Amino acid sequence: MLLAGLYCFAVPHKYSVLTCFQRFCCWIDILNPFYVFTSKKKIDNARMLLLDARKNNTDSLQDEKMKKAWMLSVASVNPVSGEIMPAIFRPPAFTLCTFPLVITSTLMNRNVLHTFLSQTAFHAYVNGFGLENGNCRIRTNEAGTEDVKKLFVQNIFPVFVAVTYSSLMGTLPHFFINRYKPQRPSVQFLFRNLIPGPLTATVCALSLCVVRNREAEEGIQVMDSKGNVVGVSKKAGEKAVNETALSRAALFGTVLFVPDLTLHFLKRSILLQNPFSFTLIRWATIVVVLATMIPVSFSWMPQLNKIKRNELEPEIVSSTEESELFYYRGI
Repeated sequence: MLLAGLYCFAVPHKYSVLTCFQRFCCWIDILNPFYVFTSKKKIDNARMLLLDARKNNTDSLQDEKMKKAWMLSVASVNPVSGEIMPAIFRPPAFTLCTFPLVITSTLMNRNVLHTFLSQTAFHAYVNGFGLENGNCRIRTNEAGTEDVKKLFVQNIFPVFVAVTYSSLMGTLPHFFINRYKPQRPSVQFLFRNLIPGPLTATVCALSLCVVRNREAEEGIQVMDSKGNVVGVSKKAGEKAVNETALSRAALFGTVLFVPDLTLHFLKRSILLQNPFSFTLIRWATIVVVLATMIPVSFSWMPQLNKIKRNELEPEIVSSTEESELFYYRGI
């Protein structure tokens, strides 16, 4: 049996040989904002083209038509379920949506309630994106589609808990500044410039682990080099969640830490002494770092990653002779 949407990544061993830089270049093309507005008909046509090419063993990404179909599929289809993702949770939309959410969530001149609401909007979107682009979308079991209660416990409730916790933690630096109004520059620097980046990185990683914990508990599909599913592995699920959490922490930790720290040491320059100019330059710096880090974090580790056979469960080890298997890491 083939993984439902595996054609998005061609044959696993072909995709896995791409270098980090090659994956980065691919993601630069995949994150094209126009893919957000692509119609369902065009996406279905691209999927059919890839399926036909796979059956005929002509799935080479050297062909321009095949390459465009592949990029459209990666940008629009969940490789595990083979379903078209909602436009707002497609990878190209991630760039468009996180720009305003990151900027509004880092504003420090508003009351605590506004900060909490902006943090809630940011973490709700990021965690929804992580869930939609993972391995734990709504599944069908032997009894049919999951009931509402089970869906709530396994998917919706963890998202609610993760978003609430992350929003409260993200509001803490702003709460401290507003509540205690520290006058010492070193304390202001600590809570305005140093803490937000590592704190956001930590809560983003932890919340993604909570949202996608189902993958570690129930396991995810692992496949051989031809794309044939050989079993379901909890160890692969745990590895997929940890890797994605690490890339998410690197993404938002860098986006919040680097601009504020850089501008803090440059604030005495003539250009940055004007509050209006400082705000504009800060926003522009965040946008540049975010636009760079999104494809970096997506391409840092391949979406189809390898795992040694001897690291998996005994029943999987005995079911195949291949030394390395593949799993979908998610985004």
